[in-house]
Amino acid sequence: MKKILFPTDFSDVSNNAFIYALKLAETIHAEIITLHVYQMLQPKFADFSAYLYEVYEVTELSNFENYRDEVPVLRNIAEKNSLGHIKTSHVLVVGNFIHEIQKLTQEENIDFVVMGTKGATGLKETFLGTVTTKVMDDVKAIVFAIPSHCQYQPIKRILFVTQFKPNDFKAFKKVMELGHLFQAHIDCLFVQQHQHEAKNDFADDWKSIVEKQDITLHTIVSNDVEGIILNFIELHKINTIAMLVYHRNFFEKLFQISLSKKLAFHADVPILAIHE
Repeated sequence: MKKILFPTDFSDVSNNAFIYALKLAETIHAEIITLHVYQMLQPKFADFSAYLYEVYEVTELSNFENYRDEVPVLRNIAEKNSLGHIKTSHVLVVGNFIHEIQKLTQEENIDFVVMGTKGATGLKETFLGTVTTKVMDDVKAIVFAIPSHCQYQPIKRILFVTQFKPNDFKAFKKVMELGHLFQAHIDCLFVQQHQHEAKNDFADDWKSIVEKQDITLHTIVSNDVEGIILNFIELHKINTIAMLVYHRNFFEKLFQISLSKKLAFHADVPILAIHE
């Protein structure tokens, strides 16, 4: 059985993303492991050590009680969405958030990490040094980042931004597998910035890969790469973007564009981050 790791702080942002984790688990026949990580207080004055044990004891008890109260909330979300049958286990641990995600991902052979991103500009914040950015960079599983204002929609249209090069093949095959599981159409988009660029010798290879599949290859010539992509998302009703991790800097630029384009986009599309 496949496994999904769901790091949570039990916020509304996390609870919203949990629906995506549940739906993904149902689609790929996976179980979910929720993870809540907390940190101990650090001593700030000389005599703190005299009270250290007591403080640690109170901190652990407080976190456990909060954890105990919040787990039924996740169970209620599952039942409300008719997904109470999804096998779910819960982990509470003290430590560093990123390290614990890495550790559990390796120990449990995690396939996906699903987590929420904060705020109306959630996708922008994702690429500006937040925890989600670190998880995308440092965790080898596929990371599914869900903006807080993103209401669940079945994944029916996936956008994969590419230059139709061999380095993208491996990640694209993972996107194809997901497209098949979700019965989703996949759009591959190459924004060619110079009309007289050298011919892409690998374009025919991509055509042969997608032949007779629900996949469309697009090449658009424009120097306004970000604008073209945002317009494409809006025009084709894209509801998931799949990206290679080494493209993260490009997507950072994409979500720092002009206000008018941001308003046209609403930043409500989940991102699948895939390592090479």
